[in-house]
Amino acid sequence: MRVLLVEDDEPVAQSLRRGLQRYGFEVAWVATGGDALAHGDPYDVVLLDLGLPDTDGLDVCKALRARGDVPIIVISARSDETDRVVGLELGADDYVSKPFGVREVIARIRAVMRRVQPRTAAESGPDRYGSRLTVDRKAARVRLDGAEVALTPKEYDLLAFLTEEPGALMSREQIMEAVWDANWFGPTKTLDVHVAALRRKLAGAIAIEAVRGVGFRLEIINGAETGTGDTGDGAGSNTGSSGSGVS
Repeated sequence: MRVLLVEDDEPVAQSLRRGLQRYGFEVAWVATGGDALAHGDPYDVVLLDLGLPDTDGLDVCKALRARGDVPIIVISARSDETDRVVGLELGADDYVSKPFGVREVIARIRAVMRRVQPRTAAESGPDRYGSRLTVDRKAARVRLDGAEVALTPKEYDLLAFLTEEPGALMSREQIMEAVWDANWFGPTKTLDVHVAALRRKLAGAIAIEAVRGVGFRLEIINGAETGTGDTGDGAGSNTGSSGSGVS
């Protein structure tokens, strides 16, 4: 997914840019409203700071919205309710107040993209991985060969995260930040314990490969294409869930 980041604070921009790139986003960064309006490369979503050096970010928001329907998420230190309301009335799709974490921004991006690109009725069922495994992200339930698998909340969160991009190598840092907390200071041994539990409970459907010194990679064992299908268990979304519905 391509992100246009409009932010004049370089440390903030670089930190956010690195964080987004770790999760596979392509990020184009500009520091002024003029550069944002002149940016010619295509993008899927805009992250727009309001405190720009050359113009008010609200004016940039209004101009971008007049051009089309690309989602706009305002990121700003302005936490006043009036600014939030005005931004949304001018066409912003969401508003994130500084300071914020990368996980929050990614969650906002994915939520906005789900709203502007809703899944069709044919795609509304649980996500299917190969012929044996389904993950119903709306209900936070996992089924293997049609039978529900009892996962703890964190086991579910870990599976939901790793299955977002089967085959992709995820670092321990990425996984801990996404599944536990960005400020997690405890040992990462808990990650190995949860990975072992998923391997045991979902044996034969997935393989979770440990890459020494880096992290983990989830593979679908039978090599079937991943996708979505209706198994009669309700609708699913494209992002991980809290796992509150898992025993």
